[in-house]
Amino acid sequence: MAKRRKMAALAVLAVTIAMALGAAGARAQQILGPETNLPLPRFVSMKASEANVRRGPSRTHRIDWVYRVRDLPLLITAEYGNWRRVEDRDGQGGWIHYSLLSGVRTVLVEADEVPLRMKPVADAPEVAIARRGVVARVDSCVPDWCRIRKDGYKGWAEKAALWGVGPDEIIE
Repeated sequence: MAKRRKMAALAVLAVTIAMALGAAGARAQQILGPETNLPLPRFVSMKASEANVRRGPSRTHRIDWVYRVRDLPLLITAEYGNWRRVEDRDGQGGWIHYSLLSGVRTVLVEADEVPLRMKPVADAPEVAIARRGVVARVDSCVPDWCRIRKDGYKGWAEKAALWGVGPDEIIE
């Protein structure tokens, strides 16, 4: 009987150690930003209607271009002090001051026309059509669909037609 208890205790210990090692491995794979301790990369949006995109993380660095689209989704790839290295949908990037960015999630419609549906299924009735280049707010996302809204219209769009959310990302 004592031998069985020892074996059971060892089995529980082995499972506990395996779970701890697995969790540590998962955490090791996720990169966290040194300033915010938030995951990198991660999507954000433009809070301002205009933002200078600089070559480096300070006001002394040259301005390469200016974003002029409020709510534009951007991907943060690095952090340095109050600066965030971002990339847009085309992979172009630079450094933006963090005060010009927001955690509000938005997406950019990439397909020519994306039907917004009443439910996250392909045969659900259409409530609107979003055209290429539209920037919309994200209400939620399930594995293959996101509920988005723009100018009073809202509905479910296929995630594959949007830029600004990860393919496996769930947003509640």
